[in-house]
Amino acid sequence: MTTLPWTMRGLRSALASRAIRPSELAEQALARSNANASRNTYLWQDADWTRTEATRSEAAPDPFGVGPLQLWGLPISVKDCFDLAGAPTSCGVRYYRDLKGPALHDSWLVRRLRAAGAIITGKTHLHPLAYGITGENSEFGDCLQPGDPTALTGGSSSGAAASILEGSTVAAIGTDTGGSIRVPAALCGLAGYRASHGRGDWHGAAHLAQSFDTMGVLFRDLEDGPLLASIFEHTETAPPAQFQRIAVIDNRFLYDCEPEIVSSLHTTVEEIECLGLLAKTVNVDWWADSFEIFAPIQAWEAARIHASHFEHFEPSIRERLEWGAHISDNEIATLRQRHSDFRSRTNELFAQHDLLLLPACPVSRLTARADHSQTRSRLLRYTTPFSLAGVPVVTIPCAHGGMQLAAAHGCDEALLRLAARLGASRNAQSQPFRS
Repeated sequence: MTTLPWTMRGLRSALASRAIRPSELAEQALARSNANASRNTYLWQDADWTRTEATRSEAAPDPFGVGPLQLWGLPISVKDCFDLAGAPTSCGVRYYRDLKGPALHDSWLVRRLRAAGAIITGKTHLHPLAYGITGENSEFGDCLQPGDPTALTGGSSSGAAASILEGSTVAAIGTDTGGSIRVPAALCGLAGYRASHGRGDWHGAAHLAQSFDTMGVLFRDLEDGPLLASIFEHTETAPPAQFQRIAVIDNRFLYDCEPEIVSSLHTTVEEIECLGLLAKTVNVDWWADSFEIFAPIQAWEAARIHASHFEHFEPSIRERLEWGAHISDNEIATLRQRHSDFRSRTNELFAQHDLLLLPACPVSRLTARADHSQTRSRLLRYTTPFSLAGVPVVTIPCAHGGMQLAAAHGCDEALLRLAARLGASRNAQSQPFRS
């Protein structure tokens, strides 16, 4: 069996030349699955179903001709909050897995993946209800990094990150409400793309908080990003962007950031400047309010989605839901006004600077079995500003941690193209970064 580097461009080239067949890739994916020490990358996987999908894919008459099969033959995993017909959707808890039973229909996103020729390898682990940032799960086990049983993947798209690391998939579908793609990407040395808020269709997918939920994907090579944007449907929400300026969040915001990550930030700025952009440092002291705006709105919306089910969830999740259920309508109205004001002010930043850059996470690893009771608020301080703004973000993997590169709402394709240019520059120079 041929073994190839698992990037989308590399595998597409091998498939086009018939150096490998989809069924061979599917067998490699299945053989590598659940390779982390906790053996829980996937919460649902059916090897025979995946093999059947690969056989179906091979029957396509002209997969590389003109048509929609841009993901033909590529192994892709899906977070277990998206319905796949015949499989249960757990949302990271046994209660929902058992209550609802097998889904009757594919979610909108799964339909798009299958129509594009992707081979779905299974449904991946997540923090319960996607309501957490560490990847810990008391029912299905904490998601540990393949290759490092002492480190958590981060969450909530925990199994998505693990599936890339173990080589059971070439791209992993996740969601990002408060940082659930960006943080695992940064902690696992991966690239990540969080789509603009409102992009894609949530039919057949489980929400956590509608005001912030976005779809996204984790992958290895920044050059693969533009192809992945097509998964979530191109919508002309903004004219083609020609980025010329980038604002870098200054050191006052980074007071609790590990020094090695700050160093990676400076290196990334230099790389982006080499692409012809002008960098400027900006002060965003007013971002200090982001978490106190985000967290109660998230809790209020999540409480309404999961109403009457709180007792079935682990204590930390239940406490947040109970808090959200007791937030008054007047409090929410005030918070929504603050959210609107925050978004408007952030939009002004993008109007002035085109792009914003800051670390996706202030730490380079989360130690397994450590006390992470304070971790959520610390990490979300870095990610919730872009969650409130609803903007697209690419996580850039670095020697230490990862950087968030964000553009204005709707500028997804332009952002991914710029990140791909950075990836091409790195690949040309064989610049090392953690993978």
